[in-house]
Amino acid sequence: MRRSGGQGRVSLGPRLPNPRLTGLGSGLFCIVVMFLLGCLDGLLFGGSMTAYGVLFLPVSVLSALWVRDGDLLTAPVVLPMAFIGGLFPVADGKAGLLGRLMGVFTGLATQAGWLYGGTLVAGVIVLVRRVRWVRRRRRRA
Repeated sequence: MRRSGGQGRVSLGPRLPNPRLTGLGSGLFCIVVMFLLGCLDGLLFGGSMTAYGVLFLPVSVLSALWVRDGDLLTAPVVLPMAFIGGLFPVADGKAGLLGRLMGVFTGLATQAGWLYGGTLVAGVIVLVRRVRWVRRRRRRA
């Protein structure tokens, strides 16, 4: 254990990254990461929708934790768009663009549980963070 900065806090080890993303940054983070994870899923697991859904959950949590306090309500809003963006490389579409779009819509229909679950987890985290933020602001005032 070591003391940090003379403030009386005890640090138990290295700190985890704690970036603060704007609402737009959070959306870009989610969409890019889900697209890359979709590509990775397509390469490693052959486009497994279950693996894609499981990979969506930590992205949802990180998005809710890393967004700035002022932009908290954007995190659950951008997650469905990110889920769709990542479905393009995973979707089963062998007949060109229309086949790919049909695969994306089918993926949305069959994997809605993962989408709702990730969005719900992010929503709960955002609500807890928002309540804590409002309480801190009231104490200061």
